[in-house]
Amino acid sequence: MSRLTRRSVASMLAVLPLAELPLSVQAKARTPDAIVSPTGEPGSYATLQAAVDAAPSSTTSPYRIEIRAGTFAGQTTIRRANIEIFGAGIAKTVLTNDAYAGKIAPDGKPYGTFRTATLNVLAPGFRMENLTIENGFDAPAEMRRPGGLRADEGGSQQAIALSLGRGSDRAVVRNCHILSHQDTLYCAEGRALFERCLIAGSYDFIFGGAIALFERCDIRSRPRLDPVEGYIAAPSTMIDQAAGLTFFRCRLTADAGVPDASVFLGRPWRASTTLNGKRVGDPRSVGMAAYLECHMGRHISPLGWTRMWYTGPDGNPKTWFEPEDARFREYRNTGPGARGTRRGQTLTPIEALALSRPRLFGDWMPSHV
Repeated sequence: MSRLTRRSVASMLAVLPLAELPLSVQAKARTPDAIVSPTGEPGSYATLQAAVDAAPSSTTSPYRIEIRAGTFAGQTTIRRANIEIFGAGIAKTVLTNDAYAGKIAPDGKPYGTFRTATLNVLAPGFRMENLTIENGFDAPAEMRRPGGLRADEGGSQQAIALSLGRGSDRAVVRNCHILSHQDTLYCAEGRALFERCLIAGSYDFIFGGAIALFERCDIRSRPRLDPVEGYIAAPSTMIDQAAGLTFFRCRLTADAGVPDASVFLGRPWRASTTLNGKRVGDPRSVGMAAYLECHMGRHISPLGWTRMWYTGPDGNPKTWFEPEDARFREYRNTGPGARGTRRGQTLTPIEALALSRPRLFGDWMPSHV
């Protein structure tokens, strides 16, 4: 590799094919394979799950589903590869659900975090554009209610909107709103691109062990009553994986009511494993997250990053994982929230280049069209 100066690397980052090229918010016209409609138009399906279940078993070619304008309640699970979902617009097509971790599911057991998702993707080649997906559980309202749930009561408020779960890889999500409060977006594994999306939440609301790139997204923090602190990213990246949750040219914004300096960029979630018959924090889980050329509002803490507890090998459930022991990175961020004595590491230009789209995903290069 020829010698790269700081200026040349910065120039390479600056010309990455982002907003300068057209996004696929208006997908290439072709006849959809299935239509989901609230009006019962001929040949359509009433639910997204019905349309997904009708897809042929062959998974080698994309299966395109168009969802008409409307609000569609319920949960959907995708197990077939190469499902593509297109809405009528972020203000027109809404997928919603209100399951939360402490809610009792139809089987008589609490949902738990990972059964709450409005949309659960368990297959590669997923694509979604031009819609809103939300978990409508109103955590702040529940916390205001006398006797309502609290954050320390068994982690009962997790409510996932979109889960890219086990088996997901090469996922592309463009021009979508992804909304909840705690644990909004789960990226378990594989690779994923989020382009020009709004992702909103208050508490570990982008989490998981995937290689996920967020380009020009609005990362929106929402108010939280107890505790007042908020956390954006909670990566559980395995140590043999170089990259985790990467935010490039995003805007970190906040709803009214989020205090200044109260939201951390992230904290290291140590995923659990079984050791000597006990569930403990996996020592291989060393979270990685990076913010590159992002604009950060005044709600971001001047420390940038904070610690998170896990169950240690001795069974202590309050073993602390400090951010200095994780892999937290920043590069050329701006705005009032980008200033302070950070607990993470500042990247060099060459290190930042390794996290750009052409370098991040290995043999997969998602296009802009």
